[in-house]
Amino acid sequence: MADTIHPAAIEHLPVFITAPGQTDWLFNGVVVFLLAMILIVGNFYFQLHALPEQMAHRGKKVQMEIVAVLALISLFTHNHIFWIAGLLLALIDLPDFSTPMVSIAQSLEKLSERDRTDEDEARVSPPDPQPKAETAGGGI
Repeated sequence: MADTIHPAAIEHLPVFITAPGQTDWLFNGVVVFLLAMILIVGNFYFQLHALPEQMAHRGKKVQMEIVAVLALISLFTHNHIFWIAGLLLALIDLPDFSTPMVSIAQSLEKLSERDRTDEDEARVSPPDPQPKAETAGGGI
């Protein structure tokens, strides 16, 4: 009775049509393929999304943190302009402003004939402790 075909069916059925109670191999194969593709595409998406952060690692710490924040904002808000801004910021080398400013400050100190250590020691020295006044009532 299991080998009988419905009278309205054609003689040769396609491979993907299974008999009742049998395993549907096409369905199982499509499910495995679909799950694998979801994992592969999701992994590719997150790798692509982290691209600006990976590129910013060669730069300065402040630049890397700004790029990481822009990437997170674009991930959570789905506003791609933040990702593009982070990518462009990661590609551009920001100039170093602090080193010339420190050099200028050191040169001005030398020109003014000030010694920085004297000022630092004067500021760091703790004030003289004041003697505690006796409280009235015996100090219970």
